[in-house]
Amino acid sequence: MELSKNYIPSAIEDKWYGHWMDKRYFNSQPDGRPAFTVVIPPPNVTGVLHMGHTLNETVQDILVRKARMSGYNACWVPGSDHASIATEARVVAMLKERGIDKNQLTRPAFMEYAYEWKEKYGGIIYSQIRKLGCSVDWDRVSFTMDTDYYAAVIAVFIDLYEKGLIYRGARMINWDPQAKTALSDEEVEYRDEMGKLYYVDYPIVDAAGHPIADPAGRPGGRRITIATQRPETIMGDTAICVNPNDERYKDLAGAFALVPLVNRKVPIIFDDYVDPAFGTGALKVTPAHDINDYNLGLKHSLPIIDTLNDDGTLSAAAEVFVGTERFAARKMVIQQLKADGLLQKEEEHPTRLGFSQRTNAVVEPRISTQWFVKMSAMAGPALTAVTEGYIDIHPGDKFLATYKYWLENVKDWCISRQLWWGQQIPAWYAPDGSFRVAATREEAFAKFGAAAAGSPMTTGSAAAPGTPPLPFSADDLRQDEDVLDTWFSSWLWPIEVFKGITNPGYPDINYYYPTSVLVTGQDIIFFWVARMIMAGLYYFPDTLPMEKRIPFRDVYFTGMVRDKQGRKMSKSLGNSPDLLELIDKYGADAVRFGIMISSPAGNDLLFDEAALEQGRNFNNKLWNALKLVRTVWKVAAPENSTPGFFNAGELPDVNKWIPQPDNAAFATEWFRNKLRNTIEEITKLYDSFRLSEALKTIYTLIWDDFCSWYLEWIKPEFGGEIDCQTYSDTVCFFEELMQLLHPFMPFVTEEIYHLLAERQEGDDLCIKQFEKFASADKNKVAEGEYLKRIIADIRTLKTKAGLGSSEFDVHFSAKQYERLFPLILKNTKAANIIIDPRPIEDALTIVIGKDIILIKPLKHVANNYQKEELLKDLEYLKGFLNTINKKLQNKKFVENARPEVIALEKKKREDTEEKIKVLELSLSSIK
Repeated sequence: MELSKNYIPSAIEDKWYGHWMDKRYFNSQPDGRPAFTVVIPPPNVTGVLHMGHTLNETVQDILVRKARMSGYNACWVPGSDHASIATEARVVAMLKERGIDKNQLTRPAFMEYAYEWKEKYGGIIYSQIRKLGCSVDWDRVSFTMDTDYYAAVIAVFIDLYEKGLIYRGARMINWDPQAKTALSDEEVEYRDEMGKLYYVDYPIVDAAGHPIADPAGRPGGRRITIATQRPETIMGDTAICVNPNDERYKDLAGAFALVPLVNRKVPIIFDDYVDPAFGTGALKVTPAHDINDYNLGLKHSLPIIDTLNDDGTLSAAAEVFVGTERFAARKMVIQQLKADGLLQKEEEHPTRLGFSQRTNAVVEPRISTQWFVKMSAMAGPALTAVTEGYIDIHPGDKFLATYKYWLENVKDWCISRQLWWGQQIPAWYAPDGSFRVAATREEAFAKFGAAAAGSPMTTGSAAAPGTPPLPFSADDLRQDEDVLDTWFSSWLWPIEVFKGITNPGYPDINYYYPTSVLVTGQDIIFFWVARMIMAGLYYFPDTLPMEKRIPFRDVYFTGMVRDKQGRKMSKSLGNSPDLLELIDKYGADAVRFGIMISSPAGNDLLFDEAALEQGRNFNNKLWNALKLVRTVWKVAAPENSTPGFFNAGELPDVNKWIPQPDNAAFATEWFRNKLRNTIEEITKLYDSFRLSEALKTIYTLIWDDFCSWYLEWIKPEFGGEIDCQTYSDTVCFFEELMQLLHPFMPFVTEEIYHLLAERQEGDDLCIKQFEKFASADKNKVAEGEYLKRIIADIRTLKTKAGLGSSEFDVHFSAKQYERLFPLILKNTKAANIIIDPRPIEDALTIVIGKDIILIKPLKHVANNYQKEELLKDLEYLKGFLNTINKKLQNKKFVENARPEVIALEKKKREDTEEKIKVLELSLSSIK
């Protein structure tokens, strides 16, 4: 067998993914096995996977592959999200490059271009998912604008509207002037920045508009000064508000102020809302552009003057600087105020600005007629599902409080967006402005007719016979131009990918729902996670137990992927690497390894290509171990036969094998138990979703324990042969290690598995079932760990003392480790191992636990450095012992601590005292 010098991933990855696909290992249909279901958080159809997606997809694949190899019917549903705001922006930009203005197109014509974009770029994501090795069921690809999915979203809208949970009304909302659409509260990202306060004078006049004299006799009459951060909104002011208890302004009852630049007369109003200590204690009230001002306006019946257009330019209602962009208008307003002598001063002032998460534009508060979902009724059950343990959040200590806070303070959800790409709101308007909610024009017209006849009807029913004719026809109905918020479709994702809305009796929804685990980013806990829980609990009847209604049983939050400087990765910063380029450079397994080895659940990770390099090195380590086992070592044949190489399945009858050497017998016995012990640890780590720690544990087991220690211990002498028993055990260990590693690094493990032995058809690691391993013998594991420590410490001491091979003896005080002596001699190159309980002068000392091992140089060496090291260790242990004694002498601690905690501290004290005695004895032998 010839193997390449290094592992070359490219051809191997394509080969095995194609093989798995041909075998349909990733495809799932309901059967008698328990289901393990995962739905992919649908990435936007607009572009490519970033490193956050890479982490998310890798975590899911690890869980799905592990479940598939553990006897579950694993079903991983892929898909993508239509991403209304982001996709429409991309399509508009594409049209602009072609010289086409969206506003000149009909809606159907625009949708044709949008689907053209989707077909061109939507496949890019799926090709990346394949390259990463994700074992998704490609027969189940879903898209939030698919025909059935679209119908489900519309059906849910109609249902919630008819139940009174969706309403239409004018409210203060968040407006994105770049995307020209409303946003929900959760789509606004707030940042603390340094802004300015502008102190502006407003002339005071009486009811007739005549100036009121200034009490201090200043020319120009009396003025009131307000401090504002947004002078471009002055033209929308409809009142000045002061605190009724503020002595400075009590005499202004019944007075008015003139709004600068437009000279509009507005009333002075009084309200406790105003803080007299902030600014000047006087507040300009602009109901159209601030939520608090809006509430004041409602309370005092103030008019609303909207001075901004959809795109953030000043509207005709502003009267001045009409058509000017809002921030450019701010500068113009300031200049004019200065020219009019109304700007007193400017000062730096911290501010908190809201930015659109979609376009990064500064969000404008705006009064707008939109569609809303009442959330309070749905929030309670969603909170109960988590707080009572039906759904577990990982890591819960970090995100449970965040989840609870949002649900306990939930606001109604603005679900309408002023876009074309998305599910169009199923509301139909008559010429008089009245509307009916229905799936089709015909149903809406029938509802108008039924209402005219005084017989309310529900979706799908026909108008009552004899209904009087309406003053308009069905063709006169106009459908609402807006589309639904993207999240209003994706909150149905785990239900509708299995047709749970459009076909409630479909077998898949009963078999695969609820899904097993949701893997997602912490930044969409509100947008998506909580809302999916709400939808699941609402659309599965409460006659079912809670555990059948929730959309998933576990939520695993990944952290944010950042660059080495701690910055969030983004295209604008140019710090987000291209996934396909990384895979070409390092291989998919190395990319998966690199991103998982440094990503504890929920914690942000600093992406560094060095971790991918580590993954590539790990691949080569595995490859070199394979070459050693398969091409370098020769297996000792039975007596009277020629030495040669055997496949694991072709090894001779065990009764004819030559005896296994003692050192190899010890090594295989140790590693078998080490492997079992590690599998127990990894199982616990999987159960607690500590996947990064699981990978680190497997990595250490393979790199250190298997490659560096086990293979070294069983290695035959140069040119010698390895016995069949040891070789067979080694191949089996190697296979089991590849099975453990496979969910994390599927390609290299599948390749090595097939190169270790000839395999029967269908014997693929991808579907190889984990066996139930026997419990580990902890004593045998400890014995091997002790041997590793002895060898490592002797090697270190050897190097420090400048001792070469056979230039020292090793002295043990007792025979208890006698069976380890051959391996110690072999791996340390000592001259002899001597059992002698007597102290030896000028010996070098190794202390392991309570044991002393003496190294006697066979030539003169200086050992003063070791005395210094032992004294440091002794000083540390004495300090540690003092700390323990203080704790045990603390009456409060002893009275309040649990018995097992006190017992542990006493055990620490006993061990520390024993170590101190050993060190003092060692120091006494050094002259």
